[in-house]
This record gives sequence, C-alpha cells and structure tokens, in this order.
Amino acid sequence: MENSSEIVSFVLAAYGNVGELKYLYFVIILFWYLSICVANTVLIVVIRVDIQLHEPMYILLCNLCVNQINVSASLYPLLLSQMFSDSHEVTLPWCFLHMSCMYISGPAEFCSLAAMAYDRYISICHPLRYNVIMKTERVFLMILFVWIYSFLSVILSFSFIFSLKFCGTIIENVYCNHRLILRLSCLVSVHSFLSDIFFLFVSFFIPFTLISVSYVKILAVCRKTSTENKQKAVTTCIPQIISVSNLFVGSIFQCIDSSVIVARLPVRIILSIYLFICQPMLTPFLYGFNLPKIRQSCKKLLFKKKSIALFTKRLF
Repeated sequence: MENSSEIVSFVLAAYGNVGELKYLYFVIILFWYLSICVANTVLIVVIRVDIQLHEPMYILLCNLCVNQINVSASLYPLLLSQMFSDSHEVTLPWCFLHMSCMYISGPAEFCSLAAMAYDRYISICHPLRYNVIMKTERVFLMILFVWIYSFLSVILSFSFIFSLKFCGTIIENVYCNHRLILRLSCLVSVHSFLSDIFFLFVSFFIPFTLISVSYVKILAVCRKTSTENKQKAVTTCIPQIISVSNLFVGSIFQCIDSSVIVARLPVRIILSIYLFICQPMLTPFLYGFNLPKIRQSCKKLLFKKKSIALFTKRLF
C-alpha cells in the first residue's frame, strides 16, 4: 500500500494504450466539443440579440445553455489533454476542481428545468397573472438561486473529500468520479454514504418533484381546455419532458455502481459519460431550434447578415 503523504496525483487508468487511434479519438472529441459550444452559443446570441425573445422562458433557456457549456468545459478539455498523455496523471487540486464543476452542473440542470417547468405552469394554468408573477427581475433571481443552490449542494455533499488521505492512485475511469476517489481513501466512513444520499435528495429528488408537480397540474388544466390550447401546451412541454427523461436515464447510469453496470470497461465508460455526450447537444436543438420563435429569429438574423454582406459588396 502506498504512503498517503506521497500521493499528489491520480492516474486515470481507463484511457489505456490506444496507439494511433488516439488521433482519431482526439478529432472526434474535439469536433463534438466545438459543436456543443457553437450550438449553445448560437442559441444564447440569438436570444440576446432578438428583443422579441426577451421573455422568461427564453431567458431560462439561455441559463440552461450556459450550463451545457459549463459541463462540457469541465470534461472535454480533460479528455483532449489526456489523449496525448503517457502517464494520464491528474493532480489532486485539478481533479477536485474538475469534479466540483462537473457535479455542480447536475443540480443546476435539474433546477433550471424545474424553473422552466414552473414558468410553463404559470403560463398555462395562470395566463392572466403570468406577466405579474414572471417578472424579469424575478426570473434573474431564480437563475441566481439555481446556481447558489447547486454550488451549496455540491460543497455540503463533497467538501469532506478534499481533506481525505489516500492510499491509492488508480481511478478506473476517464474523469474524476467521486465514488472511485472514495475507494482510494485510507479510511471510508459512513459520512460518504450519507453525503451521496444528501446530494441525491437536494440535487435531484427535490427538483424532480417540483417538475412532476408542475406537469401534473398542467396536465389537469389541459384536459379541460380546447384542442388548440392543448397543442400549444404540448409544443412547449414535450421538449422538457424528453430532456428530463434523458437526464433521469443518465442519472441512473451515474448512480449505479460501476462494477454492477457491466464488466467490460469501454461500455462502462460510455455509460458513465452518457449525459455529458448527449445532453449538451440535445438541449439547443430540442428546446431552441425546435421552437418556432427561435427558428424565425435565426432566419431573420441570418438573412440580415447576408443582406448587410451583399450591400457592402455592392458598395465597394
């Protein structure tokens, strides 16, 4: 057993030796990372530029896109840097920082979806009071609360890990997973189990309950309205339901112990990063470019730029 005082870094052993395939993997990961950043940034810019989109629903959507960029930035640069590393070492401070950023994105995602579900609930169930309840100032306070709540849930759940002494260095994954890190500690207490329960409760169970209550009430109201109103409700709510379902499936992969999921390492790795692959790209297309208003704004912005470019070309 290694001396805990000498451990200053972990080894991400799941990368292995892929030989020349590392160049292909690097290109694929880089392309996917850039695609995520571009898609989410375009959606944020379109909402920011078009005044007609300065509504609570789209402001909350912007916040969701910011979270997708955040979680991607906390994972993909690490994957890219490790592609050409021979040792695959990650220092403890960097590992903890990377882990914290990744785990903050989880409750931030669920809480953002809860805020969007509440927005849809007010819009559909209390349309006459919508402008009074969902004021711009209140929306920004909701966003601020989402990030403070997410930050505190991670700090209160996993801050004890920072002071642990470790007797091992090998992490059988491509990123710093808190459960695998705990297995390397010299002394595992009941505190680690309680922290997992607390994190799941405050970060997933509470937001998921709020989302469920909002949609149950929306469903109850939609049953009594006209067909046209039902179609409008479905148009705005279906993307959120799909997103929440995808998050729920991905969270199951994260929660189940890695040794139980499957014995083969490559499949286990894919399942462990499933959310970080699909969700950041799913959000801009499912919520943003799928909505009629945003599609129209994209076309308007695109044609406006083309017109300016054509005018400038003719002028000179």
